Amino acid sequence: MTVTRPTAGAVGPAEACRAVAVLALVALAALIPLLGPSAALHGTGEAAAPGVGGIALLRTVLFAALCVPVGELFVNRLTRRLPGAPTGTPRSWAAYAATAGFLAALALASVVATGNRVPHSVSELSRIDIGGLYGTRDGVLALLEVNAFVVAGLCALSRRPAHQAWPLAAVVVAEALRAHPPTEHGPLTGSGLTLVHLTCAALWAGALSHTLRTLRLWRAGGSGGEAGAALLGLYARVAVVLLAAITATGVCSTLRRMPADTVLHQLTETSYGRAVLAKVILAAAVALLALWARIRLSRAPDPMSACVPARVEVLLLAAVVALSGLLTALPLPIRW
Repeated sequence: MTVTRPTAGAVGPAEACRAVAVLALVALAALIPLLGPSAALHGTGEAAAPGVGGIALLRTVLFAALCVPVGELFVNRLTRRLPGAPTGTPRSWAAYAATAGFLAALALASVVATGNRVPHSVSELSRIDIGGLYGTRDGVLALLEVNAFVVAGLCALSRRPAHQAWPLAAVVVAEALRAHPPTEHGPLTGSGLTLVHLTCAALWAGALSHTLRTLRLWRAGGSGGEAGAALLGLYARVAVVLLAAITATGVCSTLRRMPADTVLHQLTETSYGRAVLAKVILAAAVALLALWARIRLSRAPDPMSACVPARVEVLLLAAVVALSGLLTALPLPIRW
């Protein structure tokens, strides 16, 4: 009788189901930036720029590529602070994220190089003026993001992956500056708000995802009970601060775009306002799930049961990231 043992690289049913679930979630998240513009613009009388769906999708990929390594760096730092924590860490996704971010940033830079017009044919690709990127503010920022993801990917593959923090910070700064051109009122204030908002959002979404991956690895190894609950507790305490910062900067940024006396009208009558409203609803749902997880963590007989609402929280955070990408591509509201 011959006993066949599974090879080390074999993929079991559970892993296959997770892979299918991840692909399904990626497909669903992609529908928000692709189909969202037409839904948000319907009946508003606003005209979107050509290729708005593609731009929104590329921004979503860029934001997601930022969240993954930021979350990994942050959670790995938290685990080092836990006494007696297991030494194992999940396989890093930072290099894959940097590759996706590089491709998205490169595509966005090509759009800037054609005068913010999405190429629809091979002949239009010849109009891309890469050298002209150095002559404009948006072009320089686009090139900065491309190069930053290249450096982040190299750092992720090096012996000092923590050095990714510097190029990732450059991406955040470039996004904050890009979102607020000098022609708007108080651009430095707007860039500061976006800088804090984007940093905290990347930490929240990326850290929660990597925390759950770490806990799954520890539990599979049979040594993640108390350490897992302690890690969740550390993350939960930081998440409260991140949520407060995200809420405060989000409200301030919204009021800068839409004055207080016009907010209620623009939330339903403009595409930008509708996207903001959808994001607020999802963010509120995420906050409730975070509260539910915190209650389970402190009161439930098994603190690890807090992972159940946390997994749903990750799914909603993915939708929030997609909505953020959509917001960057929609027409800005008119200040009445």
